[in-house]
Amino acid sequence: MAIEITNVGEAPPVGEVPEKMHASLIRESRFGQPRDAFAIEQIDVPEVGPRQVLVYVMAAGTNYNNVWAALGTPVNVIDARRRQGAEEDFHIGGSDASGIVWAVGEEVTNVKVGDEVVLSCGMWDEDAADIAAGRDPMMSNTNKVWGYEENWGSFAQYCLVDRYQCYPKPPHLSWEAAAAYMLVGATAWRMLRGWPPNVVNEGDPVLVWGGAGGLGCMAIQIVREFGGIPIAVVSDESKYEFCHQLGAKGVINRRDFDHWGRLPDIDNPEAFAEWANGARQFGRAFWDALGERRNPTLVFDHPGEATIPTSIFLVDNGGMVVICAGTSGYNADVDLRYLWMRQKRFQGSHFANVEECAEFNDYVVQGRIDPALSRVFAFEDVGESHQLMYENEHPPGNMAILVGSPREGLTEFPP
Repeated sequence: MAIEITNVGEAPPVGEVPEKMHASLIRESRFGQPRDAFAIEQIDVPEVGPRQVLVYVMAAGTNYNNVWAALGTPVNVIDARRRQGAEEDFHIGGSDASGIVWAVGEEVTNVKVGDEVVLSCGMWDEDAADIAAGRDPMMSNTNKVWGYEENWGSFAQYCLVDRYQCYPKPPHLSWEAAAAYMLVGATAWRMLRGWPPNVVNEGDPVLVWGGAGGLGCMAIQIVREFGGIPIAVVSDESKYEFCHQLGAKGVINRRDFDHWGRLPDIDNPEAFAEWANGARQFGRAFWDALGERRNPTLVFDHPGEATIPTSIFLVDNGGMVVICAGTSGYNADVDLRYLWMRQKRFQGSHFANVEECAEFNDYVVQGRIDPALSRVFAFEDVGESHQLMYENEHPPGNMAILVGSPREGLTEFPP
């Protein structure tokens, strides 16, 4: 007799798939503050296609993409999928997870029922013409982010992924720690290692924006592992020690400066001179943190609008500013004189392909990179974890949510 549903944290026998599951859903009627947008409902467990894997979720990671999903902006992900033919009128977010393989499609050979896995968020059509022609799947027109653009993410008892999204869970990590690192870590890996010749090497100074955040704490460790010299930027002195423990040689407090934002018009010489003075002062702070007068060969950027003018100004001749987001805004100004006269590079980067995810995951398996897990939430507090991120009140490092995993590692909310 088929199992209808189990309680959260109570798994059926391995491989037995219930008819329904508990999921923390977003619906259009709840768009708004993240703490109000998520609600636990009972829905059908998704069917598994030939190349798909159903995973029993032990823990899930919190990422900023589902702050956007909760707000319904800049994209209404539910409506966007519906316009492409999807039938679901809900969104199950969650783009990071650790769990156990519960069912596999008939064409799946890389994992089997019972395997312990971590999941990546990059999805694409394996049969796409551009991929068949040799294009990097992350450049494919079919590329999407699972748990954001694609449904059936990790904020549920079971999630549905494509076969290539599964990687071995590091045996030494708890379920919650294993759920917290892949999205930010693989993204940082591609940013720092995926754009030759501008990759981090021995002795390279690297400026890391948001050094205490999920992306930044991964970037500091990656730079450290390849012999580079990470200099972190944070918003509060309380985060200095966290960055130093990860391997940052120095830390800069961005609140010591006030020139952030879009460039003033160059036809306004007074305003432009004031901005340039602020950028130069920031550059001197970088030299002080580094201990020598060298500019960064790489700048790891994701705030975007607030920071890009300074990043382009500061990066060394022939160096690269690499960006993966625009959390402070999308209208970032670039003074082209620095790009062409000093031959600097401004490179966009988005998550990571299969090979890059595997390379990064190997470093975690070897214990060379730590997930930097800072806080763990109960399943019913999915919304609260995203609210903290939305308000920039979350602790340094990465956060996770317990789903099927026992609650021994739970950090109760509020703290």
